[in-house]
Amino acid sequence: MEWTGNLGKGTSNYQAYDRAHVISGAGKQIKIPGSSDPSFKGDRSCYNPEELLVSTISSCHMLWYLHLCADQGINVISYVDNATGIMGEFKNGSGKFESVTLSPSIVIDGHAAMQSKAIELHSVAHKMCFIANSLNFEVRCEPKILTNDVEGM
Repeated sequence: MEWTGNLGKGTSNYQAYDRAHVISGAGKQIKIPGSSDPSFKGDRSCYNPEELLVSTISSCHMLWYLHLCADQGINVISYVDNATGIMGEFKNGSGKFESVTLSPSIVIDGHAAMQSKAIELHSVAHKMCFIANSLNFEVRCEPKILTNDVEGM
């Protein structure tokens, strides 16, 4: 993590600096541009920490889910999650997440009978997710499973 928002006066006052930063890692080719939420003088074109946390939860869940589906012979064709988070703010300006809801839309190969197993695997993925196991707020999963009926094609 590197703060790149020094506009020449450092943090001499709240208005004097930009919230820009870059997330990078050893051996990683891509740097992720970060900022604070626009309500805290951030750049809306960059990722803020709250968005990154929600996307991290979603990513960890998805990776476990794909693993479990592969082990169970469920062929996932597509997976898109529109995860959302609810935060509460305190009087002092701080806050915390109250909950995150994962809303994956998934297409699997096969017939409708496979849908129930595909839905069940979400609760297993949730129990396996390192990130979800590390949080002190509720993470819900509301999946939609569609089939790409290979027999009817």
